Amino acid sequence: MTIVTISRGTYSRGKEIAEKLATALGYECLSREIVIEASKEFNIPEIKLIRAIHDAPSVLDRFTYGKERYLAFFRSALLKHLQRDNIIYHGLAGHAFLQEIPHVFKVRIIADLDFRIGEEMKREKISADQARHILVKDDAERRKWSLTLYGLDIWNPQFYDMTLHLDTMDVEEAVSIILHTIQHPCFQTTPKSCEKLNDLSLNAQVEAALIHDFPKAKADSRKGIVFVSIRGSLIDEKNIFSKVNCIIEKIKDVKKIHINIVPYNIES
Repeated sequence: MTIVTISRGTYSRGKEIAEKLATALGYECLSREIVIEASKEFNIPEIKLIRAIHDAPSVLDRFTYGKERYLAFFRSALLKHLQRDNIIYHGLAGHAFLQEIPHVFKVRIIADLDFRIGEEMKREKISADQARHILVKDDAERRKWSLTLYGLDIWNPQFYDMTLHLDTMDVEEAVSIILHTIQHPCFQTTPKSCEKLNDLSLNAQVEAALIHDFPKAKADSRKGIVFVSIRGSLIDEKNIFSKVNCIIEKIKDVKKIHINIVPYNIES
């Protein structure tokens, strides 16, 4: 079956669409659960990490390799969940790691700004100008977060298979369009697309496991065979090999490990 990722802004009704899709398909619906898992790895209260998302990733700068660590933990948690298939994900950056996976249908939901302003006014009991300021700032921070951490512009349509504007349709119609579209063969799960996702997930797990000791480690997996590139000194080759093997061999699905040490004097 198809995995669906939904990118959305505040009051775009993307959450409602995701939940209705999940109900119609009998899928699991995920969002902030991935952030919670990443926050546990960091030992950061969830509320602080959520706040960081809205205030740009400045909170992560307090930690050594904070952005890299968050990205590694988040990516690993998300991809492990998606391996289960039959999932609707409507959290941040669902499309960022999945551009090359054919059975992931990536949707962007947008809504008219005046509608969003009205919803913010009702919820917060504030003026139209205040609501507009809050929403414009929130959109900008979400965009900045994505650009800073993932190098992707969430406003760029090329990262999505479909963009739906709720000014021209209602929620039920949007759900119906998505349900119809994902029936096409190009979005169906195949052994090859599953293999791609499994390789990506294993890469992410290995890099997350190594991030503390080797923050710039890169993994490339093929059917359980893992190739790891580590920045280090060739003098310390034996210790590096021993430590990397000790860490990675604990990861399920790793069948074989190949380690390449890139000397510090060679540019990445």
